[in-house]
Amino acid sequence: MQYRSQIKLVQLGFTLIELMIVVAIIGILAAIAIPQYQTYVAKSQVTRAMAETGALKTAYETCLNDGKLAATTCDMGATSSSILNYTAPLISTAGTPISNTYNSAALTTTGTISATFSGSAAAAIQTKTITWTRTAEGSWKCATTALVKYAPTSCPGA
Repeated sequence: MQYRSQIKLVQLGFTLIELMIVVAIIGILAAIAIPQYQTYVAKSQVTRAMAETGALKTAYETCLNDGKLAATTCDMGATSSSILNYTAPLISTAGTPISNTYNSAALTTTGTISATFSGSAAAAIQTKTITWTRTAEGSWKCATTALVKYAPTSCPGA
């Protein structure tokens, strides 16, 4: 009796070529996903900056209504940001606590609130700015120097 010839060998594990195909597929997916992820991070940071600087509009309006127009008379109530350097009407550095939240410049009815991306902001938006500009009628308009693909629709980019 020869039973040995009737026994089938069962394959265990994966072959080298199968593993190489899986690694190649993962590499292709990563090559597509990583740049797309970086774009989403930059876009979310521009949106975040729009909200952070936009929050100062209420304090600005309150100070205008209360007649606190001179420099250092209006508490803007800003909070520190890891991605922004406030440039007007506050002065701050990204990533450091804001010790003085009072306006550094006189406030006007056509003033601006602006900030520059720095600190831990995405490389694609470093040194770009976001600016809120007030009209004499009291409406605000947002603009940014970041590329259009990073800017939200309510704050057009360059």
